[in-house]
Amino acid sequence: MIRPTRAVEAIPEMTPFVGPEQLMREHGLRELVRLGANESAFGPSPKAMRAMSDELERLAWYGDPESLDLRDALAEKHACRAEQIVVGAGIDDLMGLAVRAFVGPGAPALTTRGTYPTLIYHVLGYGGTPVEAPYRDDGTPDCDALLSLARSQPTPIVYLANPDNPSGRFIPRDDVARFYESLPAGTLLLLDEAYADFVDESELLPADFSDRLIRLRTFSKAYGMAGARIGYALTSERNVRVFQKIRLHYGINRNAQVGALSSLEDDEFRQYVVEQTARARDDYYRIARELSCRYVESATNFVCIDFETRERAVRVMNELLRRGVWVRKPGAPPLDSCIRVSAGTEPMRRAFESALRAVLEEAAA
Repeated sequence: MIRPTRAVEAIPEMTPFVGPEQLMREHGLRELVRLGANESAFGPSPKAMRAMSDELERLAWYGDPESLDLRDALAEKHACRAEQIVVGAGIDDLMGLAVRAFVGPGAPALTTRGTYPTLIYHVLGYGGTPVEAPYRDDGTPDCDALLSLARSQPTPIVYLANPDNPSGRFIPRDDVARFYESLPAGTLLLLDEAYADFVDESELLPADFSDRLIRLRTFSKAYGMAGARIGYALTSERNVRVFQKIRLHYGINRNAQVGALSSLEDDEFRQYVVEQTARARDDYYRIARELSCRYVESATNFVCIDFETRERAVRVMNELLRRGVWVRKPGAPPLDSCIRVSAGTEPMRRAFESALRAVLEEAAA
């Protein structure tokens, strides 16, 4: 009998993310208010959409396997060289390359229990061993706990999402710098900055292109191109050459390359999205306060609202879905008593508020 590798065969069957399309099929819903995936409700840049539309007649062509025009533009944005950038099919793709390149069979990879889980799927799939530290009580990744684990055993990779998903917490640059500088010399920091566009650049870790750091960025959030699947990594030239050995060279959507390049030329639109996202967060804070619920202050395009127990949060999430409003729920303490709601447009927020109030009123009755 032909079998998969031992590492893959040992992984339990699972569906990591149940998408809204499947939920609509299961619940017989024709429409859904999509507030569960941290997509941008404000769409892509109009300039990007025009550029992508203009290129549709050339969709029969492969994209540039080196993404050189895009890398040149990104190098200008980040004041580095194109040789220090690698483009991938979103952060998930780049994360898999990092694990495949640096985590050997049985080797540990450190992360926070309950943070963005895709790293663990890659680690298990390539035969590594996930090692997890719990969140702090306020939902912030515990850099001290991660550092202690990294020092206690040889560890090729430590993963940190900043701002974090699903908490939305942001670790100040000085604290991240101390954490990075304190890691053992043989440990690489895989820094997921998917939500960096919602934070002032001056608050992020200063530029560093050493072999010990890979920073992951995306066009899925503030740029509104989640469906196009395109992101990039900032790292050393050596690490880019390592990725070059194993990456899928024609795995980047050609039209996504065009759209990403045009998005970079429309920073006014990105700023608009950031401002609208901040307005949405404030709206969710208001809703939570009026309903006597705690919430986690967020530096991202989503907010966690606390319903005190895991069981109550599950009921709220499921009842919202029954009313056609899709949100998600963190799975690990201390955030498992929360629902997580993505920043929506004004009509989407009103639909969420109306449904949430109805759910809670029905529960109280």
